[in-house]
Amino acid sequence: MTAARILLVDDDVRLAGMLVELLAAENFQLAHASNGAAALARLARRSFDLVILDVARPQVDGFALLRRLRKEGRSMPVLMLSALADEHDRILALELGADDYLVKPFSVRELLARLRALLRRSAHARADPTPLALGALAIYPGTMSATLEGVPVRLTTAEFMLLEALARSAGRVQSRETLTYQALGRPLEPFDRSIDTHISNIRRKLLSLDPERGVEIKSWRGHGYVLTVPSGS
Repeated sequence: MTAARILLVDDDVRLAGMLVELLAAENFQLAHASNGAAALARLARRSFDLVILDVARPQVDGFALLRRLRKEGRSMPVLMLSALADEHDRILALELGADDYLVKPFSVRELLARLRALLRRSAHARADPTPLALGALAIYPGTMSATLEGVPVRLTTAEFMLLEALARSAGRVQSRETLTYQALGRPLEPFDRSIDTHISNIRRKLLSLDPERGVEIKSWRGHGYVLTVPSGS
């Protein structure tokens, strides 16, 4: 099996050295960049399957770097790290396009679980290239892309997985627990609002292309979410 290529952007050289060693034993190729400029230089030279990005970055802070990656259309999964368990930082990271968020200090076991889950979701989507058409919405698992009215919808990996899960169960309410596993590959944790933030991001993107709400994600309080399209679509 080809080792997954991961870029770690963190100025903690000691942590980076430890993770390079530990992840190599788990069949991951980990490259390290100590700042945003170095990270952008590495990304310009080669592709990576996933980026681990520390929030507190010298020169270019983690949020600014994340914003730039998504603006450039880089859709690889991004796992944010932070020494602060601040809810505002977590929500901001997800709103800017992070796929998941992990608070320092963390166990290597937890980090491995998050990495494998994100990579597994991405690989699973590409394993079934059959397109899915739902009214004006088209889902392309082979390229992890979607269009609405023929216009590309720019989605992160987690957002794509979430939209695909909702599209495949259109008209049926899916619980937050189910959607968390399908989109992030892990169980829903107490007080975890990641799925709600991802849903908000998808809604905003769909609405920008479809002001008439032909395709809509509705909330069912206490139950979850459901994707709807006009009857006859």
